[in-house]
This record gives sequence, C-alpha cells and structure tokens, in this order.
Amino acid sequence: MASSTMLKYVAALDVGTTTVRCHIIDKNVRTIGAASEKVEIIYPKPGYVEIDPDRLWETIIRVMKDALQDANLEANQITCIGISTQRGSFTTWNRETGKHYHNFITWKDLRADQMVKDWNSSLTMKGLRSGAHFLYMISGSKRFLAGSVLKLMNTQTTLRLTWALHNVPGLKEAAMGGKAVFGGVDCWLLYKFTGKHVTDASSASATGLFDPFTMQWAGWAIKMFKLPRHMFPEVVDTAGNFGNVPKNLFGAEIPIRCSMADQAASLFGSTSFQPGDLKITLGTGTFVNVNTGTNPHASLTGLYPLVGWRLGAETIYVVEGASNDTGSLIEWAKSIGIINEPEETSDLAKSVKDSDGVYFIPAFSGLQAPINDHTAAAGFLAVKPTSSKAHLVRSILESIVFRILLIYESLQQETEFTYHRIRVDGGVSKNDFMMQLLADVTGLQVERAISSEMSILGVAFLAGLSFGVWNSREELLQLREVEKVFSPKRERQQDYQAIVELWQKAVERFKDWY
Repeated sequence: MASSTMLKYVAALDVGTTTVRCHIIDKNVRTIGAASEKVEIIYPKPGYVEIDPDRLWETIIRVMKDALQDANLEANQITCIGISTQRGSFTTWNRETGKHYHNFITWKDLRADQMVKDWNSSLTMKGLRSGAHFLYMISGSKRFLAGSVLKLMNTQTTLRLTWALHNVPGLKEAAMGGKAVFGGVDCWLLYKFTGKHVTDASSASATGLFDPFTMQWAGWAIKMFKLPRHMFPEVVDTAGNFGNVPKNLFGAEIPIRCSMADQAASLFGSTSFQPGDLKITLGTGTFVNVNTGTNPHASLTGLYPLVGWRLGAETIYVVEGASNDTGSLIEWAKSIGIINEPEETSDLAKSVKDSDGVYFIPAFSGLQAPINDHTAAAGFLAVKPTSSKAHLVRSILESIVFRILLIYESLQQETEFTYHRIRVDGGVSKNDFMMQLLADVTGLQVERAISSEMSILGVAFLAGLSFGVWNSREELLQLREVEKVFSPKRERQQDYQAIVELWQKAVERFKDWY
C-alpha cells in the first residue's frame, strides 16, 4: 500500500517577492495542505530593496513543514517537489563555504538606476544597436532585430550584478579567483538543498544575461560588463532530476523534479500549452504572457522574449509584456483611505456609470512596454467637484485594464496569432469589474480558473509529469477547472473606444516628468 500512497502527493513551493507558499497537491489537483508566510523585505537606503538569504531560508523551511503538517503527511509520502521563484533577484556566495557576500538584491531594487541610464545612452550601446540593425538588414535574423532595440532595465540582473562586483567588499577578488558564484533565488535554493550550482532555462532567460536565441549565457554581455564567466550557473532543463531535499530537513529525502521562473510556471499551470495561448497574471504587477512555441519573439515595442520551459528536445518560448503597478495601486488606495478593503473596489466601480471623466495614470514605477517611459509620473487628471470616491476608484481600475489593452494591441501587431481568450490568475483577477472590462475592451473571453495559484500548479504539474503522477498534458487539460467566464459585450467596446483615446491623451501629459 505504501507505494500507491506515495504516488498521490506532489509538493509545490513558490518563493515570491512578498510571500512564500507551499501546497501539497493530490493526483486530482486538489490542495490537501498549504501554508504561507510573508517575506521580510529590507529597505536599507532609498531605492534599495533587499531580502536576507538566511531569513528567507528559515521562512522556506518553516512554510514547508507547516504545509506537511496541514496535509497531515510525512515527508516520505511526498512523491516529489516542484519549485517556482521570483525572477531577477540575486545574491552571490562562496562556492566552498556557501556563505553569501550580500543580501538578495531584488528585481525591484533601483541602486543601479544611474548606471542603467548611462549605459543606455552610451556610445557603446548605441554602437551595439546600430551594428545589430545593420546585421538584421543583411541577414533578416530576429536575434539582430531584438538587438537593434536592446535597452538595459533595472529589473534585469546585469547592472545590479556589476554594481555588486564594484561595491561589495571582497566580492570582485573572490569572483576573479573562482571562489564566488552568483544566482537567482532558484539557483541559491537548489544550492542550499543539493550543493549544485544550476539554474533552469526559464530563470536564466529572465536575468537579461542569457540569450534566448542561442540558449546560452550572452558572451557579448559577459565581455562588455567584465563579468567573470565562472560565476555563472550551469543552465539545465526545467524538469528532471535536480537532486533531493536532504533527509535532515524533513525526515526523508524528497526528489526535486522541477524548478522554474514564476511567470513561466503560471503559464504552464494555466495549461497554456499551445502557441498563441494567452495568460495574464494580475498580482503586485501585471504580466501578459503568450506561448510563442518554438520561436523566440523579437519585439520593437519593448515586449520581452523569454524561455517558457526546456524539456529535453522541446524548448518553448514566451513573449512578455509587463505593467509594474497593479495590486500595488489598490494597496495604495487603501493606505490613503480611498477604500477600506480591495474586495470592495469592484462594487464601488460598478456603483457609478462612468468615471465622471477622471483619468488615472498608473505609473508609480514608470510606464513599461509599449510606452517605455520610466520617467512618467502617476496621478489623476480632470478631477471635478462632482468626482466621488467611486469615480476615483473606477478610474484606477480602468487604468490597469487600459495598460493591459496597450500590451495586447502590441501583441496583435507583432505576432501572427489569432487570440480567442485570456486565462487570468493572481489576486487582482478576482475583481469582476476589471475582468468584465478586460473582456469588453479586448473583445476576448476572459477565463478565470478556480485556483488563482497558477505558479504553484505549474511546478506541481511539471514535477508530477516527470515523475509519472500524471501521464500527459491532455490529462492536465481535463483537470483544469474554470470558475467564471467573462464574455465581451460588443457595445461596451465601442463605448470605451473614446474613453481609451482620452486616457492615452492623459498619459502623454504625465510622460517625461522626472
């Protein structure tokens, strides 16, 4: 009987920016035990956003133990584990002792902002873009098309790692001597569990230092920024044998069968297996992802080509557009007293027939693709004596949807897919007003699954598939449960056309502010 019991349960660990979650999932994709805990974020200076690796490790172990206890299971009853992690946050550590040189410098950190600006306007980068454009005109290669519009970003690892090498005492010397290594949260966690220095292709592609067109660490970037090559982890498949969680932690070894970046995991968790499948995660920020199949996407509007997953001979690519301010806007509205709880925003927005001509620009972190203006300001425009709290809330919610619409329109222009539906997940996807508006302005069906924990499901699915818990992706498609479908109302799409145009006019007023 023991072996049949062992085949039933998969653990899924998701180490996000704000929360660590662990779910124990059975063969029918039911969560039978779960635990979560907030991540302690450190702000040592303005613009610096860090996480203490030791504290994070303690949190992860505690959450995993709590999830096992909640499921009333022992570690030896867990078939395998899948791991999903935030992208772009990294630390460096000593290869021999395992001791880290500094805290995780997270993807939200802005300490390298001036370096990003200086490099983007430098003759070196201008020369790189011009050279890539010339090579694209000759060869027609998408890789050179992507290079012709290449811009460094704060969310990428590149210049924050460069900063660390120049500013963390002893790190550069240790790196040059082959003792220091670097890695994201996934890489560091796998090292802590197994002693291996590896990362999967999806996590590597999110660093900005990995070339998705050649599927290798980008030699040009390593040379240009003088980064020691042996600091970099080996890039491996997304699912397979990563080693085991050691026995001393939970009383039995647990095979690690999947490790991947959170947005790639949520794409797989939403069963977006086919080219052209579109998934949107609405959490702290919004991430719009399309499965582009076996071809990486080259974008002129700032959409980003990433690796979704690599499984042996199969490499699936993703194009991503992001808007960094979503749930953070609703939390801000709560913090200044416009709302009491996020749950009330949908009904508040529906309580008025429109926003009374008020427009909100959601740019606390600037405006990402396709606007690409990190100097944009956030704020309301056209507030009147008749504007109520409900009008302000509605304008905030509308602005989040309008940002998604801009990304979607870029996808329509740049890709050859015909889109029919949007699969949504994340905390903000529970807002019915926004989901109906998203359906109306895009003209697509919006499909909300019962589970909003898509990253958890994604790594559980891939780990379980590689260990025989599930036999095929078709079986997973059958197990997907939809909670609600929002169908577009054509007349609303026409009504909103003028509103969206005016909102875009308002955006122009807030651009290039700082």
